[in-house]
Amino acid sequence: MSIGETYLNVVQERFKSVKVDGDKTLAQLDIEQLHWAFNEESNSIAVIVKHVSGNMISRWTDFLTTDGEKKTRDRDDEFFDSIISKEELIATWEKGWHVFFNALHSLTEADLLKFVTIRGQQHSVIDAIERQMAHYASHVGQIVYVAKQLKGDDWKTLSIPRGQSQAFTQAMLKKQ
Repeated sequence: MSIGETYLNVVQERFKSVKVDGDKTLAQLDIEQLHWAFNEESNSIAVIVKHVSGNMISRWTDFLTTDGEKKTRDRDDEFFDSIISKEELIATWEKGWHVFFNALHSLTEADLLKFVTIRGQQHSVIDAIERQMAHYASHVGQIVYVAKQLKGDDWKTLSIPRGQSQAFTQAMLKKQ
């Protein structure tokens, strides 16, 4: 496998992992928790989901051929908490990820050497991918952090539970 193919496989798996963390977090929350915000300057999880989805749809629709900031995108509206139900929130979340993964999976090794435009600025395809990795992981981290605060003792960990690192490592070593 070439380095380009390896890179594409690695980033696809990393993005899937980021989405899974978001999926598992959203599943633990009710609609009130999804709309909770610390203060007026803070974003609720619902707003973060709406923003991430809007970004994905804008950036990854016709990724290689059009500016990633589509004229149809209303970024400012993404920061208004207007999602009504958990079902609508999940549908919004899934729509963004669907557009994103379709575009990412369509990329070839040769595409990695191309350039795309985002808000009129040229970016290598690799840079655009990495830019979005940082963006999406950051927002999913926000979602997880807020959810952990809201759930408290009822939080179901997404990774190795506290105090179980050695047991986890031993179990992984036994699998080899």
